[in-house]
Amino acid sequence: MTNRYALNKGVLSRELVLLLALLAADSMDETAEREPEMFADIDWKLVVQLAMHHRVYPFLYPTISRMREKRVPSGVGECLQNEYRRNTVQMLQLGGEMGNLSGELADLNIRNLFLKGPVLAQDLYGDISLRTSRDLDFIVPIDDLTRAEALLIRLGYVKEEEFETILGDWKWRQHHTTFHHPVNNIKVEVHWRLNPAPSKEPDFDQLWERRRISNHFGRSVHYLSKEDLFLFLAAHGARHGWSRLRWLLDIKQLLQQQPDPGALTRLLDRYDHDDAGGQALILAAGLLNAPVDPGLSGLADRKKAQRLAELAMFYVERMVNLHNPPLPPEVERHYRYYQPAILSRGQQLVYALGFLYPYAADAKTLPLPKRLHFLYFPLRPFLWA
Repeated sequence: MTNRYALNKGVLSRELVLLLALLAADSMDETAEREPEMFADIDWKLVVQLAMHHRVYPFLYPTISRMREKRVPSGVGECLQNEYRRNTVQMLQLGGEMGNLSGELADLNIRNLFLKGPVLAQDLYGDISLRTSRDLDFIVPIDDLTRAEALLIRLGYVKEEEFETILGDWKWRQHHTTFHHPVNNIKVEVHWRLNPAPSKEPDFDQLWERRRISNHFGRSVHYLSKEDLFLFLAAHGARHGWSRLRWLLDIKQLLQQQPDPGALTRLLDRYDHDDAGGQALILAAGLLNAPVDPGLSGLADRKKAQRLAELAMFYVERMVNLHNPPLPPEVERHYRYYQPAILSRGQQLVYALGFLYPYAADAKTLPLPKRLHFLYFPLRPFLWA
């Protein structure tokens, strides 16, 4: 570990420091013998709350259960064991549905790549019970989106919401639509982009060309290459402020697979995700002792990446869900600054120019016939004002 991955952990609670140690250690017994004080004066109820919030409890339970000395209260182990078993059942259900959906899509010749869920757990952890997933995410070419949605409806899924859109702005302002199955209670997100604009990213054909295939789920399941997966996870984690340690644990597990450093740095540079990638490396190495290939260390040396990592520590030290309003005032203020800060200059320009593109609200402010919707472009500044 070098100073490039040093982070200010002085603001973290003892409980969070212990949780990080449990997630990072190769042998927790050695850590406990070397630093027994780490287990003293711990609010174990808070440890469980942190593990649940950060969604790392299925990974945490085996670590605790393997410890030789019982430094963790039995009640904590029993609670985590119950949650671990519940998650295993849920992941098995999701895995079965993922294989079914992959087969149904393939039968319709709809190319698809699963982004997260059980295939990610199997690939990164070698065991689907060690990671949580609340839904299934897959991406399809935008030209096949209508057919993919029709398939889900035929299978009993219900679309949760319809976008208010004008002049096709949904294609880049949004990146997925959500379906829910009322019987099996499974949620599915269908993507046509990895991330919302102004994020730059590979097109579907490029992702498909580099895809990997898993045969653990009954039918062949296609998913992202290691390098594309890192780009996706880094951009996703940055957008959410790394407010859940599970995302950093994913990064650590992926780094242990040793993605090609040259291919990865070129990919991140091409799509303006150098700083998001550097932020992910700094946080994963600094908090979870993730291994970083020397060929990737230049990403962590970037000044902006270091600044973004420190900004993300604001969310790591708090149990917040950035997409579950209302947010506490101090979190709201911080996020208003953080959100544009994670964008490159080019992305910031695209983001600003996006305000000049008409919004669906403009049609409510000044209703016009659809054939005249092009007039919302020159009218946009006045309608916004």
